[in-house]
Amino acid sequence: MSLKGFFEGGVASIVAGCTTHPLDLIKVRIQLQETSTLRPAFAFHAPSAMPPPSGPISLGVRIVQSEGVSALFSGVSATVLRQTLYSTTRMGLYDVLKRRWTDPDHATMPLSRKITAGLLAGGIGAAVGNPADVAMVRMQADGRLPPAERRKYKGVFDAIRRMANQEGIGSLWRGSGLTVNRAMIVTASQLASYDQFKETILGHGWMEDGLGTHVAASFAAGFVASVASNPIDVIKTRVMNMKPEAFNGAFHCALHTVRTEGPLALYKGFFPTISRQGPFTVVLFVTLEQVRKLLKDF
Repeated sequence: MSLKGFFEGGVASIVAGCTTHPLDLIKVRIQLQETSTLRPAFAFHAPSAMPPPSGPISLGVRIVQSEGVSALFSGVSATVLRQTLYSTTRMGLYDVLKRRWTDPDHATMPLSRKITAGLLAGGIGAAVGNPADVAMVRMQADGRLPPAERRKYKGVFDAIRRMANQEGIGSLWRGSGLTVNRAMIVTASQLASYDQFKETILGHGWMEDGLGTHVAASFAAGFVASVASNPIDVIKTRVMNMKPEAFNGAFHCALHTVRTEGPLALYKGFFPTISRQGPFTVVLFVTLEQVRKLLKDF
């Protein structure tokens, strides 16, 4: 098994993750906002008075004003570790499966196999990278807590150490079921759709194999991945950030969210999700294509 695909995918993922980290932080903060918009007939209780939810731009401005510009990069060390573990694994495994399952005569792979490869690669990658994912969510969310309740992790390794010591090793895989499911959906929709869009563009002769094709295919893939993954991403974010006694697992969290905030709460943060997923996917695949060109002779 060649390690080249792992290295190429890892480099591209780290560049994309660091570049779009502020957008990811804003998305996490929005997903953690609680609102109660349903009428009492559709909720456990009458809506209580809550501050109106913030949009991505106003929230970003408020974060800079209250916490400083550096707050937009809170948890970036966890992003680097997460991309190193999770994305390197998923991108490398997808590349391995793609090479093995591609029809040698036609140099193509059916969409069904692309999706299957994405599901397998994403699930395994998420299981490997879950501790860094939990640390990243907590570090990104810390600034929204009252000063007395902030965890104030010094970095990703401090966060992992303290979680293991204070909450047990199992806390490092909190929400792992959701993480795995989300990663399977994201990887299958993102990587498979990118390959499919790229093949379609080239096959119809709309553009040549260059930057324009890579940007178009990757942005389309980012939109598909955002639509498919946002609901499970909202629940994953809340489960990872919650205190142990808050909910009895992901299903309870999802049920509580829908009943108290409405079904559309599962698409909370969709605008910053697509605002982040679009650029992330573009940077990811454009960087990946360039890295592949640099290393094509190795």
